[in-house]
Amino acid sequence: MREQITTVLSSAGMSLRKWRSNEPKLLCEVNHASLDLNIGSLEPKKLLGLGWHSQSDELCFPLNPLIPEGRTKRDLLSVIAQIFDPLGLLAPYIITMKMLMQRLWLDKLSWDEPLCPDIQKRWYEIMKHLHLLNAMRVPRIIVCDSYKVLQLHIFTDASERAYGSCVYVRSISNEGKIMIRLLTAKSRVAPIKPTTIPRLELCGALVGVRLYEKVRDSLRAKIDQVFFWTDSTIVLGWLRMLPSKLQPFVRNRVGEILEKAGDHRWRHVPTDCNPADLISRGVDINALSNLDLWWSGPEFLNYDISAWPVQPQQVETLPETRSDVSLNAIVSQPIKDYFIDFSRFSNYSRLVRSVAYVIRFIEICRKNKTSKFLSNEELQSALNIIIIKAQSESFLEYNLLLNNQSLPRKSPLIKFNIFLDNNKIMRVGGRLNNSLFSYNKKHPILLQSTHTFTKLLFDHEHKRLLHASPQLLLACIRDTYWPIGGRNLAKACYHKCVRCHRMKGKTVAPLMGNLPQQRLLPDGFPFQNVGIDYAGPIMIASRQGRGCRLLKVYICIFVCFTTKAIHLELVGDLTSKCYLLALRRFISRRGRPLNIYSDNGSSFVGGYNDLSKFLKNNCDSISESLANDNLNFHFIPAYTPHFGGLWEAGVKSTKYHLLRVLGNCHLTYEELYTTLTQIEAILNSRPLTPLSSDPADLMPLTPGHFLIGRTFTSLPQSDQQQNSTSSLTRYERIEKLRQHFWERWSKEYVSELQQRTKWRSNTDGLQLNSLVVIKEDNIPPLKWKLGRIVAIHPGRDGIVRVADIKTSGGIIRRASE
Repeated sequence: MREQITTVLSSAGMSLRKWRSNEPKLLCEVNHASLDLNIGSLEPKKLLGLGWHSQSDELCFPLNPLIPEGRTKRDLLSVIAQIFDPLGLLAPYIITMKMLMQRLWLDKLSWDEPLCPDIQKRWYEIMKHLHLLNAMRVPRIIVCDSYKVLQLHIFTDASERAYGSCVYVRSISNEGKIMIRLLTAKSRVAPIKPTTIPRLELCGALVGVRLYEKVRDSLRAKIDQVFFWTDSTIVLGWLRMLPSKLQPFVRNRVGEILEKAGDHRWRHVPTDCNPADLISRGVDINALSNLDLWWSGPEFLNYDISAWPVQPQQVETLPETRSDVSLNAIVSQPIKDYFIDFSRFSNYSRLVRSVAYVIRFIEICRKNKTSKFLSNEELQSALNIIIIKAQSESFLEYNLLLNNQSLPRKSPLIKFNIFLDNNKIMRVGGRLNNSLFSYNKKHPILLQSTHTFTKLLFDHEHKRLLHASPQLLLACIRDTYWPIGGRNLAKACYHKCVRCHRMKGKTVAPLMGNLPQQRLLPDGFPFQNVGIDYAGPIMIASRQGRGCRLLKVYICIFVCFTTKAIHLELVGDLTSKCYLLALRRFISRRGRPLNIYSDNGSSFVGGYNDLSKFLKNNCDSISESLANDNLNFHFIPAYTPHFGGLWEAGVKSTKYHLLRVLGNCHLTYEELYTTLTQIEAILNSRPLTPLSSDPADLMPLTPGHFLIGRTFTSLPQSDQQQNSTSSLTRYERIEKLRQHFWERWSKEYVSELQQRTKWRSNTDGLQLNSLVVIKEDNIPPLKWKLGRIVAIHPGRDGIVRVADIKTSGGIIRRASE
């Protein structure tokens, strides 16, 4: 083996230089290539992490001399991790450290927090003899020479704090000499949650069979016999029972134990002779080194099997078992009246098909052939059984008809002239025998609307009829069934339908808000406070070059907040450059406004940034020239409570009518611009006040009254309203006429704004934690998102018009319409 391994690895350029063996002959030929850095021949060398004295062929456990003092949980874990014991030979000693570590977790100490005095005292007692591990020697040989019998003995045990198992190899030589050696062991601390000792003993037995399975797969020697030992008579009783008669916790573990142990026997061992008992309670290292029970197993293994412990009798009463229950049922009516539980079903089709499969099972038990899929006959038979069951539960009269008895005089079913058909289904006699309708129409099946089956039927038909209204739903059901109280059930089914509820949902309309200050200031000239918005896109025809192409253009709408005057500009796209060009054309024709209001559109924000950058980079003379006539931009989010009051001047309705009229005209650019100017004139001719039927009354005010005759460089004028017209010059008379328009605006138009034309009552629609449907204009109602209100934002008047809504995509902010 040495030569083959050396040859194979040398061919890959990997030369083996170090060899360890307890046979000197294997090392004599490679000593010249070995490199030994150890000082002293008696010091152990690690083999696969485990200390090994090759000359004496003994395993050892060398420790690092620099060991922490053990003042914190980190120090304890560091010491435990240094003890490398893959075979579990030190399990009784290491389990004491594990139990102490578990207590630290129960006390919830941090890694570097000082230990409490009692734990620190216990740790010092453990550490006092830790140095004895350096002197411990464990023979590596576990079998005698020339053995003829090889046995495995697995001992298991448990206590309140720990459980585990240990495996011993018992070999018998040709001369009859017996040798018992510890092979491996496994220990575990008991769970934190309190449990019974028999359950812990069963867990120890489970660790034993798992350890045996690992040993069996690892050893290359042939194992003649295997014995399992435990000191728990309850566990032995569980292992002799059928797992089906045990409770789930015990049943699952007993099943695994019997599967892994196979045909090997389980025997009882007294507690004082059980070496696994040392694992469950722990042993100090100074006592463990000379403990023959641990290293060589119990004394009775040195004798013949006849001298082994006598097995106790089986315990009659065992815990964790299931009591045998016998059920004797006397069936006085057909079985089909008993096996349907309507409360378990919430779907009509699933109910019918489940009963159909039960019928199929009965037919298969009778050895009747059936098809692969449910047939119409099977479904109809299942439905008949369900109807009979529902009628027998709903009407006491059904049993009377079944026994050929007459109904009581005060029975509410007398008016229906009921009878039983060939399938024992109760039907309405009615008065339609001479009609040409179908049998189900003339004699519908009688149902009670309060029964679960009737509710499932209505829900099924409501969806089958594509969410029919209550009247249509009831009419269609009455073609086959006659539900008593069906009208109310149809309405309830319609109102409880989630999809119908979403389709007929109404948007929340809180009380109409107060007008903002910007709409109530007589500024002296129109377009001092301007609102801007885009409408579109609109397709125009481009006839440049060959053919005709359709291009997108947009309409920029300017609205005066005080006079409702409209100014329309045509823009080519949504870039900030086109917006600034439209703004320049507006100012050139209407004058510079003081305040411009818009939403947070990228065109408006980008135009403002470009204009601010231009003013910042130019000379001071330009800035000084704008100092006395400053231009302010205001960006108002659409969900701001007073945003609707600003835009109420006509932007929303203007956008709607423009798109409806010009959407599919496909005019050229020049034709569309001419049309927009004409539309602008029409919009500015709208009366601001109601028309009077008296011909002697003054003409109503329109936005055009405030636009005609006004120059863009008008200077401030004195008030001419109190002066007589005959004493004024022509220029002063024109100014008085213009001031007269503004006075009428203050008295007539502003008074009309006092009324709330819509949303006159406040509704408590927007409330915290309310489930709402978010309305979106371009999406069908069934695809509107569901959300829950997580925050509300009252306006200045205390009315909530804006809310934060949590949806599947995050939190959004929306305003009620």
